Order: sequence, then structure tokens, then C-alpha cells
Amino acid sequence: MKAVVLAGGYATRLWPITRHRPKMLLPIGDTTVIDRVFAELERDDRIEEVFVSTNEAFADEFEAYLAEGDFEKPVLSVEDTTGESEKFGVVGALGQLVEREGVADDLVVIAGDNLIGFDVSEFIDAFESHDAPTLAAYDVGSRDKATSYGVIDVEDDRVVDFEEKPDDPPSSLVSIACYAFPEESLRFEEYLADGNNPDEPGWFIQWLVEHDEVYAFPFDEAWFDIGTPESYLAAVAWALDGESLVSDDAVVIDSDIGENVHVMAGARIVDSTLSNTVVFENATVLDCEIHDSIIDEETKVEDIDLAGALIGAHSQLGNTE
Repeated sequence: MKAVVLAGGYATRLWPITRHRPKMLLPIGDTTVIDRVFAELERDDRIEEVFVSTNEAFADEFEAYLAEGDFEKPVLSVEDTTGESEKFGVVGALGQLVEREGVADDLVVIAGDNLIGFDVSEFIDAFESHDAPTLAAYDVGSRDKATSYGVIDVEDDRVVDFEEKPDDPPSSLVSIACYAFPEESLRFEEYLADGNNPDEPGWFIQWLVEHDEVYAFPFDEAWFDIGTPESYLAAVAWALDGESLVSDDAVVIDSDIGENVHVMAGARIVDSTLSNTVVFENATVLDCEIHDSIIDEETKVEDIDLAGALIGAHSQLGNTE
């Protein structure tokens, strides 16, 4: 069995934080989003190889990251795009990857920007028991939220209906970007040849439900789709569980570090109050009150209050003379 970790998104909703940084490498507590996925796949002996599907813009960064890491299974597989306008979609990228890498095995596909609380090995167990395409399913709690996802209807865990981003969803049970396919269901070329939507994988799943048996793996553990500042900070809060994480190489003087705060190496916090905030390497915060915000590296903010802010790298804000 092989696996693909999707890491090709440009994360424009998290700009400027992700303008020059893959969102999959954002820290979540003492690790990163994608490392949590890698660790799950590394532990399962059924997974022989993990393809990290990314774009040319981030290829060098991921290549260096994988070379420095301790995981043995991940290998880089690069899409031929460098910008959002050139993307040919997740399904198109999967189709190219299967052909490029000569994949002729069962395949697990997981988004590298998803933080999932369930055991991936249990998901693979369910896939093997069904011997059919299987997707992870989560109840988002409201039909309004469900309109942003692929909504499913199940009977005895079999998916009997799937609708991608419906205006009027019949339920709040949605598919997340975690799938497993038998080799014979890797029908991306057939799907694309019919002129179907090459972008989000939900469109392929909707098509597959009409052409094959598809099963659901319902779970109620934590799940975060790291696509917005709010969801990223919520994932950090889940990982920190009300605690704070301050690097030994950070300096904190006369400051109140509240719940769910991550201060990274080289940062300097003086006479400030922080809560539910991430401060990247070598940033400086002086005489500020900051909540629900992300302060990027080499940034200086002084004598200012911030809430819900994204401050890009190398910025200066407030009284920084």
C-alpha cells in the first residue's frame, strides 16, 4: 500500500503568514501539521512509501525539510506549477502523480493541512474490511457549516449519496480529505477524460459514488482543516490544551503569557499580555496586548493592542522608532 500526502496548496487565506511558507509546516504545539500525518503513516507497516505531493514553488523547502527529518517513508513528488493561477487541481495532481510514480497499489490520500485526532491505522483497518473506497466522515454540527464540504448520506457505513458543497445540505455529516482507494478505483484518468472538475477531491468522490461502492469511516475525535487563521489558532489551542509553549531561547520579561500561546526561539516579549497567539522566531513584542493573532518572524510590534491580527514577516507596527 502507498500513501499520498497532499501538500500543494498556496493557502492564500493565511497570507501573509503563508506567502513564503507552506501551511503544512506551520507549528502545532511542539510539532508541525504535516509531521503529525507523517508520524501516523510511519507507524503503519502496511504503508510502504509516502509521496509528498507539492508544487514547484515549495519543492526546495520540502526537499530540505524531508532531508533534515527523521521519517523514512516520505519522498517528494512535484507538480508542474509555481502559482495559484497555474494549479490544475487536486484530482489533476493525483492523476499525474499516479502516472508519474507508477502507482499500482492500494492508495491512502491525506491532506497535509488536516489535523486529525483519530488513529490512521484504524482508518486503514476499516478500508481493508470494506475492500472498497473509504472516506473519513465527521459531523460538523450544523448544516450551515456543511455547505463548505462534501456532504454524505450513509446506510450501514455505505455512502449512498454524496454532494459537494451543496446549498441545502441534507445533513451535517461531511467527508474530510482522508481517503483510501483500492488499486482498481484509482480512476482519475477516466474521471478527468470525461471533462469532470479537476479541482477538489470531493468532486471525484461524488463521481465515484455513482460508479462504485464507497464506504464511510465516521469519527468524533478532533479534526481541524488548517485553511484560515481561525482554524489554525483553534488547532494550536487544541494541541496546547490551555497551556503555553515558550521556547527556551525566547526572552519573556514582565509579561503575562496566557492560555494557548506559542512563543518561538529568539522571540522577545516585554511588558506585554498575550493569549491565543503564535509568535514566530525572532519577533519582538513590546508593551502590547495581543489576542487571537499570529506574529510572523523578524517582526517588531510596539505599544499597540491587537486582536485577530496577522502580521507578516519583517514588519514593524506601532511606535517602533
